[in-house]
Amino acid sequence: MKNILLFATLLFGSSLVQATVQGKEVTYTADGTILKGYIAYDDAIKGRRPGILVVHEWWGHNDYARKRAMMLAEMGYVALALDMYGDGKQAHHPDEAARFSAELAKNLPLAKVRFESAMKLLRHQKNVDAENIAALGYCFGGSMALQMARLGEDLKGVASFHGGLATEMPAQPGKVKAQIISFTGTDDPMIPAEQVVAFKQEMDRAGVNYKAVTFIGVKHSFTDPAADEYGRKFNLPLAYDAAADKASWDETKSFLADVFGSK
Repeated sequence: MKNILLFATLLFGSSLVQATVQGKEVTYTADGTILKGYIAYDDAIKGRRPGILVVHEWWGHNDYARKRAMMLAEMGYVALALDMYGDGKQAHHPDEAARFSAELAKNLPLAKVRFESAMKLLRHQKNVDAENIAALGYCFGGSMALQMARLGEDLKGVASFHGGLATEMPAQPGKVKAQIISFTGTDDPMIPAEQVVAFKQEMDRAGVNYKAVTFIGVKHSFTDPAADEYGRKFNLPLAYDAAADKASWDETKSFLADVFGSK
């Protein structure tokens, strides 16, 4: 179990209380498949609070997804970095990542079962307000979170970071329950401008409450500091952008406060 200590000096008489953001591995199942996730929360906060699912990049459930879960816990939420591939497996080459992600992209019923299994686990945590759940996704995870919203999952909000916006199952009027925000870059060949335009048209036709944010001159995977290394190693158009990372996260903080009514 990985712990990050946040030292809050709260004095009660002569005792010193130490507030702690906890992170721990969790195992759950979906249709017989073992899934390995990571849940994070601040145990100094009393009572129930909103829960947030973090859907990983196409590399699989890794430290980056866990880092985002911890950041959300520091904001006062309970966050579950879920496992879409099973057994916590990770890809170590783009070909492998493409194969893993395609298996789910082509089998949405399976993806839905695994997503819902993680959502059920999160909802049943004693410190989670089961009526207030959102999802954040990165790359493959952003696409998957958006697809779950299109399918009508009971989510308050969905934020997609450099996730693909195209779909073969577009949102239908009255189906989407979540408020949506997407973040993409103009220099991302994986999400061309025409895909962003089509996404906006889709959301407008379906009457979805959404916002599409586009960062000028920004490439794919702009929120992940490891993007530069991946880009060099595999000759991929990936690049971290600190300004876009900060701007998208700051806007996400406001987005979450809005969808949860500042709970």
